[in-house]
Amino acid sequence: MMRQFELLETIKSYDPRADEDLLNRAYIYAMKAHSSQKRASGAPYFSHPLEVAGILAKYRVDSATIVTALLHDTVEDTETTPNDIAKHFGRDVARLVDGVTKLARIEFQSDQVKQAENFRKFLLAMSEDIRVLLVKLADRLHNMRTLRYIESKQKRDQIAVETMEIYAPLAQRIGMEELKEELENLAFSELNPDGLKSVTRRLEFLRSQDENLINRILVKLEDHLRDRKIIAKTEGREKTPYSIWTKMQTSNVGFEQLSDIMAFRIIVDTVEDCYSVLGAVHAAYPVIPGRFKDYISTPKPNGYSSLHTGVIGPENSRIELQIRTHEMHAIAEQGLAAHWNYKQGIGSKEGPQYRWLRELLDILENTSNPEEFLEHTKLEMFKDQVFCFTPRGDLINLPRHATPVDFAYAVHSEVGDRCVGAKINGRMMPLRTELRNGDQVEIVTSKAQTPSPSWERFIVSGKAKACIRRFIRNKEHEQYSQLGYSIIRRFFKANGFEITKKGLSNVLQHFSQSSVQHLCAQVGAGHLTAKTILELLYPTTKKTSGATTSTVSKSRAGNNSKKERIPIRGLMPGMGLHFGTCCYPLPGDRIIGIVTSGLGVTIHTIDCDQLQNFEDEPHRWLDVNWESQANETHVGQIQLTVTNEPGSLGDLSMVIARSKGNISNLKITNRQLDFFDMLIDIEVRDLKHLSAIITALKASTSINSVERARGDKVAKEHIVQ
Repeated sequence: MMRQFELLETIKSYDPRADEDLLNRAYIYAMKAHSSQKRASGAPYFSHPLEVAGILAKYRVDSATIVTALLHDTVEDTETTPNDIAKHFGRDVARLVDGVTKLARIEFQSDQVKQAENFRKFLLAMSEDIRVLLVKLADRLHNMRTLRYIESKQKRDQIAVETMEIYAPLAQRIGMEELKEELENLAFSELNPDGLKSVTRRLEFLRSQDENLINRILVKLEDHLRDRKIIAKTEGREKTPYSIWTKMQTSNVGFEQLSDIMAFRIIVDTVEDCYSVLGAVHAAYPVIPGRFKDYISTPKPNGYSSLHTGVIGPENSRIELQIRTHEMHAIAEQGLAAHWNYKQGIGSKEGPQYRWLRELLDILENTSNPEEFLEHTKLEMFKDQVFCFTPRGDLINLPRHATPVDFAYAVHSEVGDRCVGAKINGRMMPLRTELRNGDQVEIVTSKAQTPSPSWERFIVSGKAKACIRRFIRNKEHEQYSQLGYSIIRRFFKANGFEITKKGLSNVLQHFSQSSVQHLCAQVGAGHLTAKTILELLYPTTKKTSGATTSTVSKSRAGNNSKKERIPIRGLMPGMGLHFGTCCYPLPGDRIIGIVTSGLGVTIHTIDCDQLQNFEDEPHRWLDVNWESQANETHVGQIQLTVTNEPGSLGDLSMVIARSKGNISNLKITNRQLDFFDMLIDIEVRDLKHLSAIITALKASTSINSVERARGDKVAKEHIVQ
């Protein structure tokens, strides 16, 4: 455990003007407040806030943030009140401690509705002062370092999932790459220990083949730069196991095909030196096409700047090179926290590093429920980025695979709503065109245009999805309201009564509705019946109206029965549902529904080959989405080639079982002397689950190749049940 004088020495080393008296008082106050408490490891509880403060001190943050770290659990876990903190340490510290306390109270729970509602509060707390997030990230990092002491496996997994899905992306968003990588690897080791072992074994094997390779490459790079009279610092390292695992998943390649397991950095004094180094490296070594990225002229939204390139470097090794200045390097490693070193403070909340936070707040305004908000913000948090420009030269960052519609909504919600066309690099292009880095995009708008539900088939950004769904909800509400009013009017007339809006206004409070329009929409959607309203307005009609209304009530109840709950949004109640065996759609896939007479709706993935059979029948296409709360298992299909040797099938089934998948069917489609080709049906939760299984199989030495089975080929390879 770090001692008091060690913490003070670390802080004074980068901030000689730090308030030593304030820091000492906070240390003593927290130690006394937690004096009788113990952690799960048996260590004194005070060791936790002290270690959190130590983590933040390494990032050279201000004294108020360090004091907040020392006190961050006092209000939550002791008798201390916010007023006590304000009295002893000032309002600024009290406000920060209160912000962290709120985040501690809303830790994500298994119930998704609570989780989503809590995340809304999380976002609002972050927007008040970003230092709250810094303390929370350091708090989570220390908790992950000591996760092994928690006895419950379920609790450990829950914390690890929160870390992977929320805290690591947030660390990346503010540029704290080093902290993000440690969080990811600690969560990865808990959630997928077998995957970690597989990658680690492969890395150890590579090291055993040539343990001095990195050092030799560094020496040759340094010699080459010295010959060019370029003064530079060089670094080399292996990528982390989790980043390698993720690369295998996203690039759909095996371990042997990875070209950038080793990453090298060249750090120089000026921006001009960066481009000099780039020229020297490209002149000396063959360049790997498509690997050059200039994040100096176009920095990432979190402030990251560097030149990236891939070359066949010394020792004939495929390597990734990052070229940057010392300041760029500090920001790349420490992100927002590096600004204390270079700019002496946090600065304004405006600026590129906060744009993502404003975008999340925009999504918050456009979503109707917490679950939808969580879905869209995760989209926004995990996106790989594409950089495009407006005609005026303004930079717009978008998710990978973004389209002009995503671009339009990123500019402004109204621009997105009125979008009718797009010019990409001066040429009119379809709205579904995928944008590329450096594209200049001009959006053509019309006041008569409204968002099209069909856009959901190809848009990818959370903000665009939220805005379009808001428009669809409003239109649905309007249609339900008209339908509901018609149902009420006909029902009242059938029972000898005349409906009036004034009469309906008298029952609004009883049904907790704000207007007659909302009341009618509830009836149109089947949540209320005309019979209920009539009996409330005219109690004497209960006996006479029963026969007339029973059919309506029954049909409505049937349509809303929990037993008929399906994992797809966008279907009318009572419609039959089938999943295409041509593409095996999974939650996480972008999907489309095809209406088939007598069968209901068949769900296909958006890229399914079978959809071309329905291109001339647009009336059969239905915009659908996965229900965010669905937890059902689904069948995914993979095709793989297995080495024909003893134990191969055992390894195959063991890897799938350890990844929590279940083989529901298997067919050998081709037998050879050395290899078997197979089609396997696996019960999984969603696309992410299937991708994790595929990646785990790729790491197995018994598997020659594996990929998700898709398209007409799969449809023809019919598995006998």
